[in-house]
Amino acid sequence: MPNHTLSKLNRYRLLYVSAIIIFVLDQITKTWIFNNLPLDSYYPPESITVIEGFFYIVHIGNEGAAWGMFSGYGGLLALFALITLFAIYKLRHSLELHRKPMQWAFGLLIGGILGNMIDRLIHGHVIDFLDFHFPINIPWIMPTGRYPSFNIADCGIVIGTIIYLILSFKSESAKQAADEEHPQS
Repeated sequence: MPNHTLSKLNRYRLLYVSAIIIFVLDQITKTWIFNNLPLDSYYPPESITVIEGFFYIVHIGNEGAAWGMFSGYGGLLALFALITLFAIYKLRHSLELHRKPMQWAFGLLIGGILGNMIDRLIHGHVIDFLDFHFPINIPWIMPTGRYPSFNIADCGIVIGTIIYLILSFKSESAKQAADEEHPQS
């Protein structure tokens, strides 16, 4: 491999490593779920109780996005995932992917997007399996105290997005502070 190519790969190493880790963990866990629990195994004895009344391993087929939104539009959601990945690639400079923390954030995001996209293409739905029940009711989020089931890819997407937002706000705050300290004449 030419030295220039290795240099480019090395420059985004953290992005690639975090994306691969999320993607591989996601696909390994979903493969296990697919092979060991019947689809729609929400209730015992098909589901696995980890902590009674709180945490269960289930096998749910989510045909939509978060919380089942856009259910039935799996092809469109897969296309949106491809467009998002392409946009991240094209905007990598303005997204500051040269910065290690941004690489970590976008690596988590990319690994999650790829994991769920592969599910849509192979199964026609996303395999969700982490199921939590909370002793509180929040009418607009969890009216029954049951949080929607999710997976490792979803964790990567949410955590990556949160890290990106925090880094963006910190970067914007630093720029504003610098502008106030050294105003342009």
